[in-house]
Amino acid sequence: MSTEDTSAEGRVEGAPGGSVEGTPRTAQHASKSAAAIDRAKAQGRAALIGYLPAGYPSVEDTIAAGIALAENGADLIEIGIPYSDPVMDGQVIQAATTEALANGFHVAQVFDVVRGITSRTEAAVLVMTYWNPVLRMGVDEFSRRLADAGGAGLITPDLIPDEAAEWMAASDKYGLDRVFLVAPSSTPERMKRTVDASRGFVYAVSIMGVTGARASVSSAAKDVVAAAHAAGAERVCVGLGVSNAGHVREIAAYADGVIVGTALVAAIGEGGVDAVASLTKELSTGLTQEEA
Repeated sequence: MSTEDTSAEGRVEGAPGGSVEGTPRTAQHASKSAAAIDRAKAQGRAALIGYLPAGYPSVEDTIAAGIALAENGADLIEIGIPYSDPVMDGQVIQAATTEALANGFHVAQVFDVVRGITSRTEAAVLVMTYWNPVLRMGVDEFSRRLADAGGAGLITPDLIPDEAAEWMAASDKYGLDRVFLVAPSSTPERMKRTVDASRGFVYAVSIMGVTGARASVSSAAKDVVAAAHAAGAERVCVGLGVSNAGHVREIAAYADGVIVGTALVAAIGEGGVDAVASLTKELSTGLTQEEA
């Protein structure tokens, strides 16, 4: 991706917040993502993971919505950094991130969002981002600031383990989870390499395409999860296309976590924080399998 994109990462140097003094965590530091998923498993259910774009409709709203997610059944929260040229984001998320950028969102503000949520909840909070913003800020600095804000780690859709040496080192240094993606197209070799490089969980893409709510969950999702487990993944979470409790229930039968994005973004856009709380509560009803 071009470093000349007119996006939030191009404004890092002038962003508020400044550099902070981070405290490195060792590679042996417990994974916050894994702990959250394991707590859900101990309760006999899959974990619920909710996605929100940072700065939409405002930074304060993102924090409030993140807290609402955690208080209504979400175990992990993904905070997406707005980007002007998305690769895998569908129309709803594109529109939300475009609005966030138009309102002046800066990359450094993502740490305010993460800190605002982690200081008020027990949910594991990860940042989901294309790799350019991290490179522009500096991998070590970004990692240090994320850890200092209480973040669990990064989900990096366009970064593959083969090209992630700097991130692998920084994530070990600061004790951050690194979540890579696998898809129906992943070869056995690629699957194994991705599983081995990931920490916290592996993100299983259920479809080939962009994000967005769909009427049904792709039948390929179950096969991707099975392949990741067979390759050694302890925790595999499924995203793309999940929009209702029925989808959650279907995926919870075979995955360790269910990721919901577009439906929650639409909810906050249409009904604010209260709508996010209501939808999260509804989605959480699908986490526990009904006995026959």
